[in-house]
Amino acid sequence: MIFDNALMPDQIRIERLEFRARCGVTVEERARLQPLAVDLELDCRMDHAGLSDDLRYTIDYATVARRVVEIGTSREAQLLESIVEQLFVVIFSEFPVDRIKIWLRKLHPPIVHITTSVGITCERTRVAQTILRADPRPARFLVQQLHRLPKGTVLDVAAGRGRHTLFLSSLGYQVEAIDRDEQALAQLMTDARSRHLADITIQALNLESPPPPTLGKDRYDAILVFLYLARPIFPPLIHALKPGGVLVYETFLIDHHLHYQHPRRREFCLGHGELLTLTSGLRVLHYDEGLHEGARDGESAYTAQLVAQKPFTPGASA
Repeated sequence: MIFDNALMPDQIRIERLEFRARCGVTVEERARLQPLAVDLELDCRMDHAGLSDDLRYTIDYATVARRVVEIGTSREAQLLESIVEQLFVVIFSEFPVDRIKIWLRKLHPPIVHITTSVGITCERTRVAQTILRADPRPARFLVQQLHRLPKGTVLDVAAGRGRHTLFLSSLGYQVEAIDRDEQALAQLMTDARSRHLADITIQALNLESPPPPTLGKDRYDAILVFLYLARPIFPPLIHALKPGGVLVYETFLIDHHLHYQHPRRREFCLGHGELLTLTSGLRVLHYDEGLHEGARDGESAYTAQLVAQKPFTPGASA
């Protein structure tokens, strides 16, 4: 028997936390302190705290409350939205919460006929926060397929400066990035250190020099390949996936070359249905060909998109 509530997150609520702040569109409104109130919902894990009776295994809501007041009273703001955005940044960075819902309001707004309060309600998950603040942004296809990525170790193939490596590392994945561009990998590690991301390793590797590189056996929980095509590496990629591991692949179709002359060489583009042939030993979870938004530098591109899983049983196809 499966109990649905076993999957529901635990939640901490802080109701009507009040402080005085300078917030308003006009200079006159910001010139005086006015009362604000905030309600918070924080999704987190508290099962270990219940078993241990130890504050270390839950969220210290007194500390959260103190930080909210510090943020709300530390600077002027024209908009409530800017205060809420800062609250999201600080709470996600300092506390192990998965979702935050905030209701922030002015208790005595300078508006005729509003007799109680006026405010905003905003809600955000940790994943959404990471996507919103990612620079550069991850490919839209990867974001769409995040729910299919098993937790664990990820190989980012042709990682470049690591937009996907940095993104997944910030979500708790251990990521290995490979690319032939040593300068790009060095910049990736500089960015990782500046963001305090530790579970990243890099390897300079020319994937196109014969023979195909050895990537190990049953090593990775997921492998990513974006906007890169070297047909001889498909057998090593599949070999390196753990049983049950997932390959996420998106790259240009021949249509993109025909419409935009990019990539310049046709052999760097997939034919229709070719990606399915190259990964025929895997179980397809998602496949699509066509014009896709956000595929290349935020712009649309003709690509093939694949998510496929390595069977648990050798030789099984489904």
